[in-house]
Amino acid sequence: MVQKRRGADQWSGPRSTRGVVGSDRPVREGLNIRGCLPWIMKTVLIGVGQAGGKLTRALVEFDSRMGFGAVLGSLAVNSAKTDLQPLSMDTVLIGQARVKGHGVGGDNELGAEVMQADATEVMGSLDGRITAEAEAIVVVAGLGGGTGSGGAPVLCQELRRVYDVPVYALGILPGRNEGAMYQVNAGRSLKTLTREADSVLLVDNDAFRSSGESLEEGFDAVNEAIARRVGLLFASGEAVEGVGESVVDSSEVINTLRGGGISALGYAAAEAAPDAEENINIVTSITRRALLTGSSLPDATEADSALLVIAGRPDAIPRKGVERARRWVEEQTGSLQVRGGDFPLDSDRLAALLLLGGVERSDRIETFMERARESIDQADAEREDPSEQWANDDLDDLL
Repeated sequence: MVQKRRGADQWSGPRSTRGVVGSDRPVREGLNIRGCLPWIMKTVLIGVGQAGGKLTRALVEFDSRMGFGAVLGSLAVNSAKTDLQPLSMDTVLIGQARVKGHGVGGDNELGAEVMQADATEVMGSLDGRITAEAEAIVVVAGLGGGTGSGGAPVLCQELRRVYDVPVYALGILPGRNEGAMYQVNAGRSLKTLTREADSVLLVDNDAFRSSGESLEEGFDAVNEAIARRVGLLFASGEAVEGVGESVVDSSEVINTLRGGGISALGYAAAEAAPDAEENINIVTSITRRALLTGSSLPDATEADSALLVIAGRPDAIPRKGVERARRWVEEQTGSLQVRGGDFPLDSDRLAALLLLGGVERSDRIETFMERARESIDQADAEREDPSEQWANDDLDDLL
């Protein structure tokens, strides 16, 4: 049962409805899904900062469009009033006493301070909104900016102090070309988040950006891709009568992330053959792609634990193929804790979702943290007071 340590308040969020069909909107590399999911992983989403709010909106829209009902409710928190206005969810504006609704300007120390100052207001907005149905709280944030990268660790700390459910962070790493300040912000935020959250599901912006896309198009594509992956993961804990014992339960997700640290999520899909035996090679192929080319954190293949979920029609999922793919994941990750199961969906495609727990030893993380350390001096220069440029003795006055 989900309880607050200071009393049991409840939030009666929207319930999933049986028989809701999937989306008519084309989704890049997505599944054409129809199904009813009465026992999914119920989550409450809290988006912090501009990127966190937008990704939370994408997650809510995906869950609603697919009819999963995994998202019990959502909240967006920001120090910039204009970033909250386009979001169709409950919002909380923080830092009004310090920044007057204009944001923290990329200063994540200030972002942490305003979240600490207004934590009571944010927690008050959650009072009575988290029910015994909720199995996890997910704090969503871009790690390169100010409010998200500074405020998310503070909020995770407060949520873990109050609630007896896992508090996960869904963090977005800035791209390599997003400036030194963003790299340093993300490095400091990630280091703190891994301590304050039960697990940090990390997303590398560069893994999803396509060449030729504008910055806005790139962010939209990232949000769409991550919403699909994470949304399917939350919805994969279904119990369907008559399907069998191999269906994934939400406890499998929680157990995979129990070790804490940093986690990653891979995804790949392909057309399914009519007969299950013909899909053995397809299952192994999409599992390889999910780990090697479809991960939210490229090159993160060494893990402490893993969960492999194969989604599709039950009669199209080959038992032999799933077991073969699971053994391959064991070999590639070096983990002896590789769980596996099915996500029954009425679809003409098969998809592999691969959740990796404890990937902080990966080369990608080490490379990023080194880049963040190297960017410290440059970031300090970027943060210099603009007025100091007028006191430059190397430049002569015109008059």
